[in-house]
Amino acid sequence: MTHKIHPKIFRIGETKNWDSKGFYEKDFASFLREDYEIRSLLRKLLREMSVEKIEIERSSEEIGVTIYSSRPGLIIGRGGEGVKVLKEKLEKKLASISKKDDKKRIRLEIKEIKDPWLSATLVAQDIAGQLEKRIPYRKVVKQALHKIAMHKKEVKGVRIQVSGRLNGIEIARSEYFQEGQLKRETIRGNIDYGFEMAKCSYGAIGIKVFIYKGENF
Repeated sequence: MTHKIHPKIFRIGETKNWDSKGFYEKDFASFLREDYEIRSLLRKLLREMSVEKIEIERSSEEIGVTIYSSRPGLIIGRGGEGVKVLKEKLEKKLASISKKDDKKRIRLEIKEIKDPWLSATLVAQDIAGQLEKRIPYRKVVKQALHKIAMHKKEVKGVRIQVSGRLNGIEIARSEYFQEGQLKRETIRGNIDYGFEMAKCSYGAIGIKVFIYKGENF
């Protein structure tokens, strides 16, 4: 059996940074749980909003939450109503799990992803959505490869792997499609990695997307 390592974890401290930053020393366990609850709630509420990642930055007075999405208008809503609702739900959730009486203040910021086809997470979400609609996986993956490969200046190579009962077959298997080069063995490699699970009627299909954007020096 091989020992597989998450591409981002392998590069943290060298070419990648943590998604959670700030003051965690005093009560690390409770703060870590709060981060998990924040991300879980937002992923649930914004499942159809094309969210790439959620960054959390803690200060002594507030919790800053930055949401990266290719559809920021849907999250913000008319006159910022969507942001207000999200803040209220997050504050209520944190109040229910917090051991202390002090109320956590949330600062929400929405940032736009201009091109979703350069984001491995958003590509994986798009593929998962189409697989759940019973579209053949080969057609979906080849369309995604073609759209990513069109960005020749930014993208040097791409690999998409799907695993499970593909097209509803009885025996599960893994299959991958690749274009260009993909240097996964070096820390300098700027690889954007995304994973998503498609919940189909015949079982779960795992989708892994690797987008290689050159080397960091």
